[in-house]
Amino acid sequence: MATFSYSSTLLLFPTFLLLILLCLSPMNQQNLSSLFPSISTTFTNKNSNYSTKHLPPSPSPSIPSHDVVSYVKKSRSDRVEADLASARAAIQEAIRTRNYTSDKEETFIPRGCMYRNAYAFHQSHIEMVKRFRIWAYNEGERPLVHNGPMKHIYAIEGQFIDEMESRKSSFMAQHPNEAHVFFLPVSVGHIVNYIYKPITTYDRDRLVRIFTDYIKVVADKYSYWNRTRGADHFMVSCHDWAPEVSGQDPELYKNLIRVLCNANSSEGFHPKRDVTLPELNLPPKGFSQRRCSQPPDKRTILAFFAGGGHGNIRKILLQHWKDKDDEVEVHEYLSKGQDYNKLMGRSKFCLCPSGFEVASPRVVESFYAGCVPVIISNNYVLPFSDVLDWSKFSIQIPVQKIPEIKTILQSIPEKDYLKMQKRVLKLRRHFELNRPAKPFDILHMVLHSIWLRRLNLRLQD
Repeated sequence: MATFSYSSTLLLFPTFLLLILLCLSPMNQQNLSSLFPSISTTFTNKNSNYSTKHLPPSPSPSIPSHDVVSYVKKSRSDRVEADLASARAAIQEAIRTRNYTSDKEETFIPRGCMYRNAYAFHQSHIEMVKRFRIWAYNEGERPLVHNGPMKHIYAIEGQFIDEMESRKSSFMAQHPNEAHVFFLPVSVGHIVNYIYKPITTYDRDRLVRIFTDYIKVVADKYSYWNRTRGADHFMVSCHDWAPEVSGQDPELYKNLIRVLCNANSSEGFHPKRDVTLPELNLPPKGFSQRRCSQPPDKRTILAFFAGGGHGNIRKILLQHWKDKDDEVEVHEYLSKGQDYNKLMGRSKFCLCPSGFEVASPRVVESFYAGCVPVIISNNYVLPFSDVLDWSKFSIQIPVQKIPEIKTILQSIPEKDYLKMQKRVLKLRRHFELNRPAKPFDILHMVLHSIWLRRLNLRLQD
């Protein structure tokens, strides 16, 4: 029988007995689940060797009526789950000893209060690099599948897909039986670009149909989706429309890990299941290697924002502050000769208001510029919140307090600002885009967020 839970144990080979004892500790179980929150429900295939007693009726696509389970499938499950049990035990040991264990020299060791638990995060990242394997389905044709937008506001979507599709990533499995998770490489950004533009309708039916048809194809062809009802599958999209993919068939999508820029908790984004994808605006020529970040004593601007009045929050911000204050510089458009990046680099705080949707590329830009991000949003689940404590290096201002921005920021003691700004600089590496990806950079951090969801999804015999 197989279930997914936090507290049940795995039947492993005797060589893993010590690891099992570590995982069984009630204190350790509580620590791990609180540090790395995730789902704790049961998902299985009723025609397999896996239990279904906690399952609702199977959503479409339907499960094959014949028995598709084989010895290979069961042994694959045993190997994968034993691997994850070893990772859990290593993380628990790191928490207990406040140290890490690695087979190689570590070039970066995360430390500091900006991490919820630096020891757990570091060991988890080590285990991810060592073990985590992803299978990207081969079905589908370009441009709607296997690639995505590589530049501008939705660039992170295409960059992630391309990293997986390049086959140069060490995380890619050679065979699906090796995989811990399965990637649906469908690009919402490209569906909108190639199917909808020029946009004559905002009806999402075609988008939903394309994505749902893709799931049905891989679910009918392979057993992996039906085995867990999609709980070990994930999609990645930065487009504003992406959350609506799952709206018409919530039963089909209820377990899918959705990696989204539009991480709005009031619109169905579930932080314990879904993952926030940081939004970044990638110029056509890529990011400049030249940093405009100034030291604290050269930052003469209290707060800065420049951007269009997209969405209600920005309209309120512009209404109260547009071109009205020398210390809180808020502009809809910059004058000729003004440099956006240099202005951010001279600012103590960078305002990051939501646009039409909750995400803002200015969050990532703040780390590049070395200014403390000021989050002005409703219901935005901040990136990498599983491991980062945003209260230590950012300010969150409720929308209703936009008129008080200057008062709030001026009331922050200089010593507290300096601590936050120093932490921003230390965390910059987690928001930098590298191709190929490097340990602890933005793509690795996204992968780590997915790894945590799978790490906390336990399959037991």
